[in-house]
Amino acid sequence: MRPEPAPAGANAPQLCVGQVRHKRLRPRAHFFSYGIYYLRLPLRSMGEAGFGARLLSRNRFNLLSFRDRDHGDGAQPLLAWIDALLRGEGVADADGEIWLQTMPRVLGYVFNPISFWFCHRADGALRAVLCDVRNTFGERHLYLLETGAAIPYGAELSARKIFHVSPFCQVQGGYRFRFMRAPRPRHGAPCERHLACVDYDDDNGALLQTSLSGRDCGSGDLAVAGAFLAYPLMSFGVVAKIHWQALRLWLRRVPFFPKPAPPAHKVSR
Repeated sequence: MRPEPAPAGANAPQLCVGQVRHKRLRPRAHFFSYGIYYLRLPLRSMGEAGFGARLLSRNRFNLLSFRDRDHGDGAQPLLAWIDALLRGEGVADADGEIWLQTMPRVLGYVFNPISFWFCHRADGALRAVLCDVRNTFGERHLYLLETGAAIPYGAELSARKIFHVSPFCQVQGGYRFRFMRAPRPRHGAPCERHLACVDYDDDNGALLQTSLSGRDCGSGDLAVAGAFLAYPLMSFGVVAKIHWQALRLWLRRVPFFPKPAPPAHKVSR
């Protein structure tokens, strides 16, 4: 079967290779970093199209794949879902490109601790960011970051924490987000680069510092094969590493907090 065509140019799908970093400040200092790769998909430009690659597919099994049903409400088309959600939250002008940043399925399996929906206005300005957060208990919560106006890249955004993610953090305090993007120059070859920083403060101050960085490597077969060979079975490793780091914290006697009931509302700010 011939791969479906993908958008070309500035709004082409991206496979980004980079690194996730995590630093705990107290009561025990703890740090780790891992290599990672993820997809950035321009949903309006792509429409129903695939990737035009043999090793990366949309809605069917492959070495790497993206399934629409893993996102949104699992039933509606992705654009219909995000547009309706934004309108329901009073964001009526995010009518430009929407980039979904998420990890692909690897040999059919994926666990996404967080996905980002970068929602732009028609003039290209960032208008809102939807953070889709999932925990290992199969629960999910959406944090909508928006200020009522265009958001400069690099600006700090915030949201109150109401969703349980780690048993080593209480559900209190809030998150601070910063998103940075270095676009590909109009003339020249350097790749587009991205950085997402998510810091967490509990009621006693700064506790966690997390970042996810990556550079666009394209979405062709060479990029897919290179990412897979560099980090084989990555999505399986995400779950294994979450539990390994939890064991390390438990052995170091970091306080453990039972899981509370999930929040009643699925979207918060």
